[in-house]
Amino acid sequence: MAASASWLSLTDLGRIYGISAIHCGRTMEHLGWRDRRGRPTPIALDMGAAMSSGPHSQGRATLWNRDICGRELQARGYSPMSRSLQVQQWTQFLEAMEEGSPSINATVEQMAEDIPGELADDVNHQLAARGCRFRVPH
Repeated sequence: MAASASWLSLTDLGRIYGISAIHCGRTMEHLGWRDRRGRPTPIALDMGAAMSSGPHSQGRATLWNRDICGRELQARGYSPMSRSLQVQQWTQFLEAMEEGSPSINATVEQMAEDIPGELADDVNHQLAARGCRFRVPH
């Protein structure tokens, strides 16, 4: 099942608030919505905060409701990152990846796969303005 604007992975949900998937998952655990194995709890499923699409409710097959989880994250002091800040961070990151580093095994193309689709055009414009040759494929 593909993620939509309403249903997101922990990675995508955390990205909105500038936190890691691990930190986001721990917050869901503190809420009682996720167990220590990464699976959504019955409470999370019943209230519509989580949706499991894989066998045996495996954590990686779980999607989280952006609105319900977002309200809880905001109640705990997290605030969504602005679009311009997200674009700026992705641009700087991809520009650095394009320059390369012997200690990084991933390619800039692999890292660009994680960019939210709605940011791709703006990131490409920023990359061009900075003189970087790399472009995020559509």
